[in-house]
Formats: sequence, structure tokens, C-alpha cells
Amino acid sequence: MQTILVTDDPENWQFLSGLAPIVSANDYLSDETYHQSRSLRIINLCRSYNYQTIGYYVSLLAQARDHKAIPTVLSIQDVLSLSLSKQISQEINDEIQRSLQDIKGNEFIFSLYFGQNIAKRHALLAKKLHGLFPLPLLRFTLEKKKQWSIKEVAVLSVADIPAQHEEFMHQAAETYFSKKRFHLWRKKQRFHDLAILIDESEPTPPSNKKALDFFVAAGEDLGLNVDFIDKNESKSIAEYDALFIRATTAVDHFTYRFARRAAQENLVVIDDPQSIVKCTNKVYLAELMQSHQILTPSTQFISKYDEKLPECEFPCVLKKPDSAFSQGVIKLSDARELQKSLAQFFKTSDLVLLQPFIPTEFDWRIGILDNKALYACRYYMAKGHWQIYNWKSSQELEGACEAVPLHEVPEGILKTALKVTRLIGDGFYGVDLKSQGDKHYVIEVNDNPSIDHGNEDQILGESLYHQIMNVFLQRIRRKHGYV
Repeated sequence: MQTILVTDDPENWQFLSGLAPIVSANDYLSDETYHQSRSLRIINLCRSYNYQTIGYYVSLLAQARDHKAIPTVLSIQDVLSLSLSKQISQEINDEIQRSLQDIKGNEFIFSLYFGQNIAKRHALLAKKLHGLFPLPLLRFTLEKKKQWSIKEVAVLSVADIPAQHEEFMHQAAETYFSKKRFHLWRKKQRFHDLAILIDESEPTPPSNKKALDFFVAAGEDLGLNVDFIDKNESKSIAEYDALFIRATTAVDHFTYRFARRAAQENLVVIDDPQSIVKCTNKVYLAELMQSHQILTPSTQFISKYDEKLPECEFPCVLKKPDSAFSQGVIKLSDARELQKSLAQFFKTSDLVLLQPFIPTEFDWRIGILDNKALYACRYYMAKGHWQIYNWKSSQELEGACEAVPLHEVPEGILKTALKVTRLIGDGFYGVDLKSQGDKHYVIEVNDNPSIDHGNEDQILGESLYHQIMNVFLQRIRRKHGYV
């Protein structure tokens, strides 16, 4: 994908001419060449983005032409509406207070040049503000009453930059355009951009570092530019064609907000918002499977308003609706343990699930993408434990993983896994099942299944990563009308 810089002030942006072609806004709007081109990234450097200005129309028509516009019209509206700006900035309120805690006075001017501020001590705040408001040049006026808050946001032109800031702004612009997805001179031209959302603070992420590296290599082999982004870059996803979430998902969580934002911006997104909502709630999954006659452990829904303890056989398993990775799931031996655990679980949820305990040596995991079985594994229980993960162990946290060729997986396992995921969507799912004789019980459906190097890729190797990235590529091509 070629990057061009579009501006109504070409003369003042000549210092970037060695990095990308500079095109006048009038030419971009009226020249048939740009109207016909289908693979352009537009960096809109116009002096104003106000409604119905030429800068506004550059981003608006870029969207209509299926070009990638930076900034998008949605991002422009976020900045132009002070009420929206204040609402959005609440996401980083703690960082605003921390960064400005030593500032004297009741007003502070904070300039943002391509995501950087001239004062290094404000680097993290600059990064987070740019993640929320990804426009090239901005000036924030903050005021302090009880706390610091945004009073005004102004779009800057080159002419607004103080002389003592010009050199820094030039350096910030050059750093910004040194990002690999903006490079024009590559051995292999890549036409589409994919962001992988990760959380480096997560102790057990869905993919380990080697797996993430394989995803990048596979994407680039297929002609995709692949970048890693974190939770501070929600608004920058509009710069991409696709979002791949490789952080553990939840509804009340940044991963869901990213998925929603990506869907709003018409990106290909895995995991999509609906899959996150459906798969992260075991109450929904239990009801779905019961309604469609899919075999699952007999499930009781218990309300905090029930007056009696439920009748059940022991041992049994109590689950929080949003439990994951063996957390929020407890095996109970008697009624006393049940009563104690219910009191604990009801502190965070009005409804919990109770199921019989089904002991097995391992759980089946079937990885499904695009309504096709992709891989299969046996997940063995952690040593001396009844679950795959033993969070109380200081040595062996999880049991072994054994990849199994799909043709060796019992037919009933594959059919059941595919049946349940078709009810959810066409995303990337990991279906966990337990087998007892000829019965195959669906335990859960994960919207964010693990892909770790050395585990799920034992049989397919690099092909596993290529197949997943190829689904992104084909969906991008369909979305843009290339196929």
C-alpha cells in the first residue's frame, strides 16, 4: 500500500518529501488518478479539519474511495467535539494526573507533534493521548480545578508551531513516518496492514513470543504489514485493515472496546465483538447448547436470590459466568463447600452455574476458523490436579499439550465442535470437549484460543500461522472488493 501526504500547504511540508510523495489537497480531490487508485494510505496534513473544510473532505472522500485515511473522519469528530474529547480522555485520567502532578498553576498547554511531546517526562501521556486522538498536530489546554482535565483541543497547522519547537516537530514527523508500514521502498511490496493487539503484562497470554513472531513472518510472507499495538492505541486501529486480538478477551475490558472500534471502522477483526460477548459468558453458552440439543454437562443456573441450596451430587463444579483459563471454576466435595463458594461467587455475579464433575485424563481442544477445523490437541490435566491449569502450583502451572492430526480425531468430536461454533459465528474458536465412551460433552467455547509455539503448532508448524493469516488476507480482499 502506497503512502501519500495530502495537504493544502505543500510548501511547509517539503521536509518530508524524501519519505513520501506530497500531493496537494486539490489534486487529491479532483485528479482522476487518485479516484481510481484502490490501494492508498492518505496522511491528511491539511491546516484545518473543521466540518466542510478541504481537510475534512480529504478524509471523508478517502473513506469513500476505500483508501486508508489518517486521521479518519471519526477521529476528527472526536477532536472537534469538546464533550466527546472530555469523555474519551477519561480513559487516561490517571495518567493525566500523574504526568501533571508537579505542574504549578491552574492551566497547562500540552502540544502533541505526531504523538510526541517536547518534554520527555510527558512521553507516556503523549503516547496515550495520541492513541486516543491520532491526529498529526494537536494542542491541548488543560485546567486544574480539583483535578486536571481537558479544557480545549485545537488542531495545529505548521504555521502554529513555535520556532523553538520546529526542529523537534520535524524529528517527530520523521520518526512517525519511519514506521515500517509507511516505507515505500521494500523488497516485497505489501498492500494491507494488520495490527496484533497484545498485553505484555499478561502472565498467560493467548500466544507466546515465538508464536507472535511466526504470525508476523507469516503475514509478511502473504503481503501483509504486521504491527503490534497495545491498549493505549485504540484510535490508531483505523490506520489498519485488520485487527487480530492476542490478549485474553472479556466484555468489560479494553479488548472488547478495541473489537468494537475495529468493527465501527470496518476492519476485519478477530475476535469480533459478538464472539467475545457470546463466548465469554458461560450462561449464554449453556443456554445455547441446550436449545440446540448439543451435549454438555447437565447445568443448573443458580441465582443469588434463591432461598434454598440446589440439589446436586458431589463432587460437582461451580463456575462463574465469565470464568476462563481454569480461574473462577471450583470443584466442590460437599454442601458446606457449596454454600461457602456460592457466597463468594455472588459478590460479583447474580447468576452462577453448577455442573456435575466429569473426570477425564485430558480435554479435547478443537481449533476452528472460518467454520473449518484447523487443528486438534489433547490438553492433559496439570500434575496432581483436576484442571488443565493449577494456579496454586509454584512449579508446574499447566498440563501437557499433545497435538493430534485431524484425521485421528473421533468424528463425533469434530462434528460436535463444528456444530456449536456455527451457532456463534465464523471467527476463531477453541472448543473444549470431554469424552466418555461414545459421548462427547462440550465444556466451553473460547473466542480467543491459545496458539503457543511448541503446543498447538506441533503438527502444522509454520503452516498453522500461514493458514490463520491467509484468512485475514482473504477477508480483507473481500471487504475491499478485490475478489
